[in-house]
Amino acid sequence: MLPLLRNDARVFEARGTGELAQVPARRSVPEMAEDVAELLAGGPTHLVGLSMGGYVSLTLALARPELVRSLYLVCTGPGGPDRVPRPQPIREAYETAAVLPLGEYERATQPLSLAPGWPEENPDRYEQILAARIADGAPMETMWAHVDACMRYYAAGIPVERIETRAFVLHGSEDVVVPPENGRMLASRLPNARYEEVEGGGHNLPLELPDELAQRIDAWVSDASL
Repeated sequence: MLPLLRNDARVFEARGTGELAQVPARRSVPEMAEDVAELLAGGPTHLVGLSMGGYVSLTLALARPELVRSLYLVCTGPGGPDRVPRPQPIREAYETAAVLPLGEYERATQPLSLAPGWPEENPDRYEQILAARIADGAPMETMWAHVDACMRYYAAGIPVERIETRAFVLHGSEDVVVPPENGRMLASRLPNARYEEVEGGGHNLPLELPDELAQRIDAWVSDASL
């Protein structure tokens, strides 16, 4: 999706993924937020965060508000005791797939992050996504480290009421990974947030709707820069 954005964009690559695949992954969201803070040392930036990236963005906005000009939060939530968990069948599907080898795990779990029927309606694109995920080759240790980080975030939650940064919260209505109730809750608790829901959208909106999402982000950044 990055090439579709009009504004300059940088990607935060978490330890244990991509070119940093051989670097031990962080096991907490605050540690990941500290890594992003180092990347943003030059000044305030518009942050876009999907799912766990949203947890990191919120954590950074709370700890280092001077580094965050605005937030664009996609399919994420504030965690805490009121969090709405993913449905039991989805949790069981991920747990069952966890023992599968590389390639089979992606094929078993990737459809869960997409809107119902999307892989069947976009077979060529879906196979490209799978191939890219498998080629990325993030080790299973990274997956478990990220699961641990998310579970800690879910348990503790974050006092988003203290985040004064302008924010836009976008969620797919059919998201079963982070159910949309979490996005609605997040937007209602943030002091300065707007909320929209993509009807029929799943969890991974950048893969499902790259052009539309890029346009949405560009429009938000332009508006939030005024």
